[in-house]
Amino acid sequence: MTITNAMPAPSTPSPGSRKAPRGHVSFVGAGPGDASLLTVRAAELLAQADVVITELPEQEILVTNGAEIIDGGVGEDGEQLTHAARARLVVRHAKTGANVVRLISGDPFTYATGPEEASACTKAGIGFEIVPGISSVSAVPAYAGVPLTNRTHREYSVVSVGDSNVHWGDHAGQQTLVLLSAVARIGEAARGLIEAGRSPETPVAMTRVGTTTEQTTVVSTLADIAADAKAAGMTAPAITVVGEVVTMREALSWFETKPLYGWRILVPRTKEQSAGLATRLRGYGAISEEVPTISVEPPRNPQQMDKAVRGLVEGRYEWIAFTSVNAVKAVREKFEEYGLDARAFSGLKVAAVGDKTAEAIATWGIRADLVPTGEQSARGLLEDWPPYDDLLDPINRVFLPRADIATETLVAGLIDLGWEVDDVTAYRTVRAAPPPAPVREAIKTGKFDAVMFTSSSTVRNLVGIAGKPHTSTIIACIGPATAKTAEEHGLRVDVLAESPSVDVLADALAEFGAARRLAFLDAGEPVTKPSQRRPSTRRKA
Repeated sequence: MTITNAMPAPSTPSPGSRKAPRGHVSFVGAGPGDASLLTVRAAELLAQADVVITELPEQEILVTNGAEIIDGGVGEDGEQLTHAARARLVVRHAKTGANVVRLISGDPFTYATGPEEASACTKAGIGFEIVPGISSVSAVPAYAGVPLTNRTHREYSVVSVGDSNVHWGDHAGQQTLVLLSAVARIGEAARGLIEAGRSPETPVAMTRVGTTTEQTTVVSTLADIAADAKAAGMTAPAITVVGEVVTMREALSWFETKPLYGWRILVPRTKEQSAGLATRLRGYGAISEEVPTISVEPPRNPQQMDKAVRGLVEGRYEWIAFTSVNAVKAVREKFEEYGLDARAFSGLKVAAVGDKTAEAIATWGIRADLVPTGEQSARGLLEDWPPYDDLLDPINRVFLPRADIATETLVAGLIDLGWEVDDVTAYRTVRAAPPPAPVREAIKTGKFDAVMFTSSSTVRNLVGIAGKPHTSTIIACIGPATAKTAEEHGLRVDVLAESPSVDVLADALAEFGAARRLAFLDAGEPVTKPSQRRPSTRRKA
């Protein structure tokens, strides 16, 4: 639900008058931390914003359409902005006519400065709307597996500790308490509740950076929470829940028990290539970090590609076979260069080596006529490719745009089926530049929990530009050929996908993580990530 203040219709300025444009401010709740918990309306407004004012780290903001990001936490002098100064900042930008999004952690009207800043907009005659966000008060305990109410505990109270003086005697009953800004004063709060009559054995759960893959929860009692929180290194921001509902966490903890929870996984691909994979890994509780190992460049000699595209338009080919997303991109760019569009494919049969390539073709408004029903590879495509029939096929030629380092498997197979193939270099793949020094150091010292290799070239290039992954890092490979290359580089393969698909590889890694976690639990040991263990040598395969 959104609430919009009604503004009177602006009067028409008299001839010759100059009236400053009035912008609009959207006070948007960013939720508790996980960007995927933003509302649909919040995402729409961020995409339309001219200016985004927020105290959130820039990496936590969803991609905006070129909006200017302004730090609403500190001023130009480096000093923390007061509530009044931040309100003036919002009004000043709106008065320029900008479409301003004021992005606020949690919900803008719940333990936030939204009401004061919105009031400043009203005084300045600036229109605004309120877009509620998910409050950390309820979201963080939910992600920790701690319900705030159940059938036997129907009430809860929210107490903002911070710098305020709390009369703990007002909270001596059995209702659940949600403590905000309590990390620094948790010992004082616990003593106050015990002195007010609460049992020292009352369960307590403290969760920091909730809803993110860095979420950490400490379960303790009022008597021990101060010491346990200190031992665990708990820091703000954190939400603390006090009450019997905390005992339900053992059965309801769903987020921190994901198979790859908290794992930092290296994906040697570009962000564009691994967007779907990143979402899948996040669903398993991991955070992925992309390191491009291959750079795609135009062919050294573009004339061969130019000739093939002209032949396509003139009806020279019966089929065009796309073996990668990059091949689709290369042909599309050449079409745009010539002012062509998808209509040039009229009468042409289109083949894709796999589902991802077919999806790339579909964004062009074209549906692939042939996609392998089995293995998604050149070999799988050949198994389904029809032989040339001079009675059914008026033309016997295939246009095959591909990389300069592609294998000859598909070409040879098509020739065996009776087709003539124009094997054209549509793009070149070269080794990418080395990643930043901190990333190289993390790879070599085992800061990553796993690496997902999606081709032999990603193995060779990653080792070449960044060094060999640490022996504690889990190595996952998309297929036997990639695994063989990894072993040739001295890496032991821990996970092998059953079929050559990045989604299947992610699922296999999750199964490995789940089995590993179960082994720790069965042994009565705390569950740790691979990066937290430093075996001297790899176990033998």
